[in-house]
Amino acid sequence: MQRSAGSRRRKRHNSRPFLGGAMAVIAAGALTVTGLVSTAQAADVNNAKNAGFELGLANWSCSAGSGTTVSSPVRSGTSALKATPAGQDNAKCTQTVAVKPNSTYALSSWVQGGYAYLGVTGSGTTDVSTWTPGSSTWTKLSTSFKTGASTTSVTVYTHGWYGQSAYFADDVEVTGPDGGGGGEQPPVLPGTPAGLTAGATTTSSVALSWNAVSGATGYKVYRDGVQATTATGTSATVTGLAADTAYQFSVSATNAAGESVKSAAITARTAKQGTGPGPGTTVPKHAVTGYWQNFNNGAAVQKLTDVPADYDIIAVSFADATATPGAVTFKLDTAGLNGYTDAQFRADIKTKQAQGKNIIISIGGELGTIRVDNDASATAFANSVYALMQDYGFNGVDIDLENGLNATYMTKALRQLSAKAGSGLVITMAPQTIDMQSTSGEYFKTALNIKDILTVVNMQYYNSGSMLGCDGKVYSQGSVDFLTALACIQLEGGLDPSQVGIGVPASTRGAGSGYVAPSIVNAALDCLAKGTNCGSFKPSKTYPSLRGAMTWSTNWDATAGNAWSKAVGPHVRSLP
Repeated sequence: MQRSAGSRRRKRHNSRPFLGGAMAVIAAGALTVTGLVSTAQAADVNNAKNAGFELGLANWSCSAGSGTTVSSPVRSGTSALKATPAGQDNAKCTQTVAVKPNSTYALSSWVQGGYAYLGVTGSGTTDVSTWTPGSSTWTKLSTSFKTGASTTSVTVYTHGWYGQSAYFADDVEVTGPDGGGGGEQPPVLPGTPAGLTAGATTTSSVALSWNAVSGATGYKVYRDGVQATTATGTSATVTGLAADTAYQFSVSATNAAGESVKSAAITARTAKQGTGPGPGTTVPKHAVTGYWQNFNNGAAVQKLTDVPADYDIIAVSFADATATPGAVTFKLDTAGLNGYTDAQFRADIKTKQAQGKNIIISIGGELGTIRVDNDASATAFANSVYALMQDYGFNGVDIDLENGLNATYMTKALRQLSAKAGSGLVITMAPQTIDMQSTSGEYFKTALNIKDILTVVNMQYYNSGSMLGCDGKVYSQGSVDFLTALACIQLEGGLDPSQVGIGVPASTRGAGSGYVAPSIVNAALDCLAKGTNCGSFKPSKTYPSLRGAMTWSTNWDATAGNAWSKAVGPHVRSLP
């Protein structure tokens, strides 16, 4: 789900193209300008700066905040670029490189992940590019270009493709005559991090955050003078602590040059024993789910108590990754939410639960980087989510991992969480349409693997493009047929009707594409549950126990005067 302006900060804001003939035409056009690769001379240098991203994004500029540096996967050194397409943005990262006129340069980069493009503009002759449709291992993209008679600089770029997964890049080279920069410069030792503060605590963990340090590629977190964990971003959660105990924490910055001086230490105390998950509120037979934004992206800023009573499940968006693979944490964005305090938030959770509502924590979103792909990360996921349930009183968890998941280990994680939380645990999922086209997909397999403990799958019927229905025909988003024919795949693929919901944007601003009027949502619900108000597609049978509907987001709904929930909420409750 998007967090970007016009939708959500970690949710998609993109239109996924139907990747068939159109992609082939575009790719073919890109490939016609390749084929100029030549061998660099011995005296040539790599004119790209920060070519291995060891200094973060220094010298690079990524569109719409799409780029970051990561410590895994990397091809060499300690860092690589990760860039994630979102909405109408293709995650383009650029660098202006000094070159000599009338000279030939070899351009290359190693890439991994989703669709990845490499190219150059402003060469003064023929601009070039090359691409790959994605790879699970590092793949080298190579081409070359010749500069014009007056060309002294070019723009080198990488980018992904709309609606596709993130791509990784490392070891960019623009090899040829020195353009004036003298080649790659050695990194400089980073400064000491400032602004270290403690956030949410549980009985066994403390969440920490600090200010970014220019040139840093990573950070080390110390507990009582001993290194406790590492981070690539400006936050981390230290786990394995004793309850109601004070600890001292400090942090240092690192890059290829070494480690900075540690920051001034702060003291934080873990929570006392005795807190626990929220009451086991029963989810109604027919339910409406809404995502609540823990950030301000232009939609109406809400407190939890501002969310209308039409919503039965409220998914708090989002938990964040930590330096521990699989583990998550949560911190209220008090500044972005106009001073909404942590104490108020916790009290409002209890108020909504007293009204019969379930408050759950959502994991992932479009930019979420939580990976659960081995036993250790599965356990870390289960333990950290349960810790948040204990700390805040959440009723359960929403799985909204839009960059892929591993069915084997996510199943293990959710079963471990269920064993800890008990039968009242609420588990929802928000896969993209492509994730639920076949029972062989990892998301679909996960849903079927945990069918006995799964509450509902609210597939996102938006930012999608055309997709296959259960009858094998192609349907375009934005119609009642798109909703019903795609829901049919889940209903006939093994999920119980009570585990199927229809996920749509609350307004045209809530997603890049796929908005439908509430009347269309209600017609689709009627078609599936009662066999009435169908379009050209009509399922072979009805599903009276269909769970209901979901929207991104309660905030965008409020921005539009709560028109979505006022129309869909009562209709869901009227289903048989």
